[in-house]
Amino acid sequence: MGLFVILMGVQGAGKGEQARHITEKYGIPHLSTGDLFRAMKTREDNFAKKIQQMMAEGKLIDDDTTNEVVRERLALPDAQNGVIFDGYPRTPAQADWLENHLRERGESMKAVILLELDLFTAFKRAYGRMTAKDGKTYNLYYNNEGVEFAFVNHPDNMFPPRLTGVVTETGEELIRRPDDAHAHAIIKRIDIFIRDTEPLVAHYHSKGLLMRVPANQLIADVSEEIDLILTQ
Repeated sequence: MGLFVILMGVQGAGKGEQARHITEKYGIPHLSTGDLFRAMKTREDNFAKKIQQMMAEGKLIDDDTTNEVVRERLALPDAQNGVIFDGYPRTPAQADWLENHLRERGESMKAVILLELDLFTAFKRAYGRMTAKDGKTYNLYYNNEGVEFAFVNHPDNMFPPRLTGVVTETGEELIRRPDDAHAHAIIKRIDIFIRDTEPLVAHYHSKGLLMRVPANQLIADVSEEIDLILTQ
């Protein structure tokens, strides 16, 4: 049996970090539907062009199309022994399709892991985070030693102040993810997460698959709890 896991959590809960841990330890790929949709831009087949047009028009990708994208990914050789699902399923209908598809393959979901984090902490983790060129991460509110943070006003005051960060020792300007730059955008993503996640939490809780892991602890401790779940 393969190791099929769904990883859920609000922004800032550390999904990316834990997905890397699971991939490295268990040798299964990280499947993000967002990445799969973006990859369609490099393809020329009719199915990819259909998705490209939907994205260009700002349309939501429907369940059937999303499921077909996932079906394609699960058919690849590296996904035969398991997958970490991130950002999928987003609806109970997608969850039902995935369960049926895995059953047809003689597989089943090992666990649905919900990284729980209070929403205020989630906001601060997302809004305050920055990254150096070497991949080291910093945060205005937490890991801020050796960094000079500043709020820079727009010349014409047409936009809210911009948060910047510079490594004091080297003068390197830290990189900020574009989708973390605006507080309103972060709050909107949190609202969408709550809206989309609540039905899935109830869905998987009813099936006895939902496992809750507190995300407001050391990364290593979160990984340890996840390992206990995956090795049961």
